[in-house]
Amino acid sequence: MTALAVPMGAEATEPPERRGLSRDGVRLMAVRPGSLTHARFADLPGLLEPGDLVVVNTSATLPARLTARRADGTTTPVHVSTTLDDGTWVVEVRRPGDDGPESGLEPGAALDLPGGVRLVLRGGFPDPARPGRLWRAVATPAVAVPAYLARHGEPVRYRHLRGPLALGDVQNVYATEPGSAENASAGRPFTDRLLVRLMARGVPVVPLVLHAGVSSPELHEPPAPERYRVPEVTARLVTATRAAGRRVVAVGTTVTRALETATGDDGVTRPGEGWTDLVLGPDRPVRAVTGLVTGLHEPEASHLLLLEAVAGRDLVRRAYDAAAGTYLWHEFGDSMLFLP
Repeated sequence: MTALAVPMGAEATEPPERRGLSRDGVRLMAVRPGSLTHARFADLPGLLEPGDLVVVNTSATLPARLTARRADGTTTPVHVSTTLDDGTWVVEVRRPGDDGPESGLEPGAALDLPGGVRLVLRGGFPDPARPGRLWRAVATPAVAVPAYLARHGEPVRYRHLRGPLALGDVQNVYATEPGSAENASAGRPFTDRLLVRLMARGVPVVPLVLHAGVSSPELHEPPAPERYRVPEVTARLVTATRAAGRRVVAVGTTVTRALETATGDDGVTRPGEGWTDLVLGPDRPVRAVTGLVTGLHEPEASHLLLLEAVAGRDLVRRAYDAAAGTYLWHEFGDSMLFLP
């Protein structure tokens, strides 16, 4: 599939609330093999059937962007992607102009962070011997990262956005467990009222957690390993829904990645937790997910492959072609509901 470019003027530069819309007032395209239906996100309950299952990611977004000072005195953004089990950080050091990740860094490079913390780069992530966009780093003195970011950080943002963001701008209404560097933005249009309407229609909403790291909008790399947890009740209901012939609708690529990691060759989804490096594509089709809510993002290879693994190449192409010129892209833009 050839690359799909974001149409000129189609970038959402601020949250919909600043454009006079409610969260669930953004556009929603329902994409089926025989039809494309244009609606609003608030119409989602009527596009699903009783007995379908919606799975959401309850990871909450951290203010994971820090301003660091280099040895030469210049300042630069640093995005904290995650922390590892041994306490080391995984970070992306941005160029001073914030137009992409910094290249040419070497192990041992030090950055001074707010609050008297010094960050020293140790090696690449996930491969220590191959430094690239992401680095393992050691913070001195050791700090509790969520509390430190709450005091000194701000939400990660990219150049298509018009201005700074408040943490509430990048938080989903059902987020409960802090840990993501960036918002699992497919779920942003949900509101409390919409969740109640789904359940009243007979569409249960169940949780899992995947702590999303820093994405790669410039380099289009596949996602790095991320920490996830699929609870027992979610695993059981996913398997039962599939067995009953109803849809399992994942809200976003993070949910899809976690559910597919927890689903075996036999199609059974089992509870589990840990780190996932799964990348879906032609060699690894979906086993559990049969529907997908997603935003419109710059279609880098890994994002397209995951969409195609759920919906098929032709349906994804039709949807993106239909969105060109009318729908807004990125985390504060419009949405799609794939029902292949």
